[in-house]
Amino acid sequence: MSNLNPKPELVECKSGTAETPVIEAYPVRTAELGGGLSVQRALPHHERRLVGPWCFLDHFGPASFKTGKPMDVPPHPHIGLQTVTWIIAGEVLHKDSLGNEQLIRRGALNLMTAGNGIAHSEETPPRHSGRLHGVQLWTALPADRRKGAAAFDHYPALPAAGFGACRAVLLMGSLGAQHSPAAAYSPIVGAELSAERDGSAEVPLEPAFEHALLLIEGSAALEGEALAPDRLYYLGVGRERLTLALRSGLRLMLIGGAPFGESILMWWNFVARAPEEIAEARSDWEARRRFGEVSTYSGERLAAPAFVGRLKPGG
Repeated sequence: MSNLNPKPELVECKSGTAETPVIEAYPVRTAELGGGLSVQRALPHHERRLVGPWCFLDHFGPASFKTGKPMDVPPHPHIGLQTVTWIIAGEVLHKDSLGNEQLIRRGALNLMTAGNGIAHSEETPPRHSGRLHGVQLWTALPADRRKGAAAFDHYPALPAAGFGACRAVLLMGSLGAQHSPAAAYSPIVGAELSAERDGSAEVPLEPAFEHALLLIEGSAALEGEALAPDRLYYLGVGRERLTLALRSGLRLMLIGGAPFGESILMWWNFVARAPEEIAEARSDWEARRRFGEVSTYSGERLAAPAFVGRLKPGG
């Protein structure tokens, strides 16, 4: 996805890790993606910008349509991050400046590693089911990988495990005895938790990680507290398990990882360490340097907003 705010702010993201288990609720906000599609943006939040290496979390849909193209994000650039795309229903067509063109449906994962620079587009394909629902997340790349070569990987199937009434599909990292094949560069976990029956679950966690939950659909309670669909629940560190009461039809996103340990800057679609890096990346995009072209996309690419290299107050 792209940040389509015409005046994106430069924000500093630090871990701010709670040293004990907590349950902190942060409201999500609505953002526009273009094509009539709005998203619920859970990260970054001004009070919680990072959860492990996760620095961005959008939930889009569910949407039903007969005509039109509800997702149409023109070519745009990224540096210093990975995009993680998970579809719940429908289809999204990814195209990038490395020449990749990949349709993603339910059960598969698209993982794009921007490194020093890549451009991509995301759109509803001409042949589609008339539905669209999913999430996209970003991870901040650590210092030793953030300027490496760009890459794109598609994983048609992912490991899953059962924990009581809960089924966990592992997108990134490790959960219990399961390990995702997706390339990760920090200690991390990302999983979809779902339930096809009412019941309870004890989901194992890595105590050294900080974690967060986002309710996608259905209903659940964490340690007796009902979860709301418009909140990101930050859980701190030190938890050995999630104790959940689940209702049939539940879907949750679980994210987490070791506290990132690096302060990052986020602006538009860039993750960097200094304003000068962002200014250079913006200049390269406008001058058609570094990022390449998404030659198979039909339409104009996104123009970069003006960059004001001052941190957002309080950011």
